[in-house]
Amino acid sequence: MSNLISLLGLQWGDEGKGKVVDHLAKDLKAAVRYQGGHNAGHTLIIDGDKVVFHLLPSAICHQEIKCYLGRGVVVSLDALFEEIEDAQKYLGEIEERLIVSRACSLIQSFHIKLDQLREKSPASTTIGTTGRGIGTTYEDRVGRKSIRVQDLYNETLLKSKLEENLDYYNFIFTNYLEGEKEDINQVLDRNLDQAEMLKPYVGNVISDIHDHTSKQEKILFEGAQGALLDVSLGTYPFVTSSNSSIGGIASGVGIDPRMIDYSLGIAKAYTTRVGEGPFPTELDDSVGEHIAKVGGEVGATTGRPRRCGWLDAVLLSHTVKLNGIDGLCLTKIDVLDGLDEIKICTDYEGNSLNDLLETMSIEEVKPSYISMPGWEKPCAGIRDYEQLDGKAKSYIEKIESLCGAPIVMISTGPRREDTIVRQYPL
Repeated sequence: MSNLISLLGLQWGDEGKGKVVDHLAKDLKAAVRYQGGHNAGHTLIIDGDKVVFHLLPSAICHQEIKCYLGRGVVVSLDALFEEIEDAQKYLGEIEERLIVSRACSLIQSFHIKLDQLREKSPASTTIGTTGRGIGTTYEDRVGRKSIRVQDLYNETLLKSKLEENLDYYNFIFTNYLEGEKEDINQVLDRNLDQAEMLKPYVGNVISDIHDHTSKQEKILFEGAQGALLDVSLGTYPFVTSSNSSIGGIASGVGIDPRMIDYSLGIAKAYTTRVGEGPFPTELDDSVGEHIAKVGGEVGATTGRPRRCGWLDAVLLSHTVKLNGIDGLCLTKIDVLDGLDEIKICTDYEGNSLNDLLETMSIEEVKPSYISMPGWEKPCAGIRDYEQLDGKAKSYIEKIESLCGAPIVMISTGPRREDTIVRQYPL
């Protein structure tokens, strides 16, 4: 029996994790976000309306589940309060179900300003950040000067840390980036006002998680972004600023990594990417445009169009191994309905594959493909594996063999019910 489950995107994010959480929710007691910030985006359907959460775990939509933001998350209080307000419109009061770790680092206005000025600066490498201050806040954490939730409740310490930060940031703004200074009093007042609003949600995440485990309750660890955006293991430097792979759970929550019973990986039946960075199987043609249109491939957080391409089994098999994936959920297979030919990247030509995967330096690689026939009978809406077209089954089974993990769930449409469950992860 699996009690602690990790849910990980295995590509460049946007794999459809929110729908999978929705499907598993009936058996969960708790859900935990362990990394990232409000640069993530989970699109959910509540009472027929489309709602996007960026910070809140998508499991918040289920009244029985307690939700946590672990210490690995960087928190914009503006964004958090906005999401809480939106959630309460549909879900009622969530104060008793949402806990924010005292150890979370806080995104400040000066983090956002630096992020945006850097992206505009000709002297900086543009990597396509969301401009929300995520990376700059993580820089402060690594530099041991971040302002954490607990600091909000010690005004003397808070002011001292803000002064130290602003001495540095205002020097950068005025001397290098043609920006204006931030005012210490305005920033301090804003923090103190928000501290009172946040107080009902602040708690001890480590203690609560261990309490859940002692009762043998099921906990889901929700990853944000995807494994190929992991700051340590992804396509550096075009990555996010946190560990979005399974290793981020232990430090981002505060648990023994051996406690995780089952690792469920999520991957699209093709590949997408938002922003800059290498993308070996990208399709700059009518097929790519068709996939983007049918799949509704627009970033939930940024509104930017997603780049689309064939499934890259080289990278997918790599992230399966790195994350100890026990089972795969394949999403959006219905988007490939109607294509005459479907390709899968199985190798990179003329390169040492092991060396490439060590560094993830895949900017100049040439993908090698196998070609498979499309299927006549649409996958859309099918809920029984045996009802799938034989060619669709062959495609699914080929992915299993290439990636070395069983496909236990298949999403055939946007509704929760449009799911084939071959082996229930819980």
